[in-house]
Amino acid sequence: MTFTAFRRTVVVALAALGLSACGINTIPTKEEAAKAKWADVQAAFQERANLVPNLAEVAKGAAEQERGILTDVIEARAKATSIQINADDLTDPAKMAQYQAAQNQLSSGLGRLLANFEAYPDLKSIANYQMLQSQLEGQENRVRITIRDYNEAVRDYNTEIRTFPSAIAANVVYGSKPMVPYEAVTPGAEVAPTLDMTPSGSATRPAGANDNAPQPTATAVNN
Repeated sequence: MTFTAFRRTVVVALAALGLSACGINTIPTKEEAAKAKWADVQAAFQERANLVPNLAEVAKGAAEQERGILTDVIEARAKATSIQINADDLTDPAKMAQYQAAQNQLSSGLGRLLANFEAYPDLKSIANYQMLQSQLEGQENRVRITIRDYNEAVRDYNTEIRTFPSAIAANVVYGSKPMVPYEAVTPGAEVAPTLDMTPSGSATRPAGANDNAPQPTATAVNN
């Protein structure tokens, strides 16, 4: 090998090493990891939405006042499933906010519906309802976990494209934009409400309380 050829080889090797150090490979790897985590979030929300028609079928015998909440849940489900975020939208705060708002509305409706149904021993005794309630609570937990994992992947990616030397490749080569983390519009709205599963149903009321007074709905408990 001539000296010129050797020198050219060394230059190419150094250039490749320099590009690698600037995040040429790291940035797309972390970007794809965040996109994969977002796919998990969407899958979790979709599986939750798939349970709503079954809930509606089981709850047909509920009192009239719960029917109104059930209608709200069905409408919220329709809206939530109509809004989809693809990988290219993860850098668009407006689209992410729209998606989050729709999912939070469904979360809130489901929480109120399940909490109100706790007042009906006959409904709670139905095996299908018990199974469905358990599935919904488990699905809410999965939603929470997938959101946490997605936000961690987004944090990792956003940090990478903003720090030196990867910021060079992010700006010059890829034109990278920060991804938007998932943030509940209402704090804790993506967390399943804590429901009273004891045979007595909802919390004990004080003696002399007005039976006709509006009853408070369950509130979400942050884990």
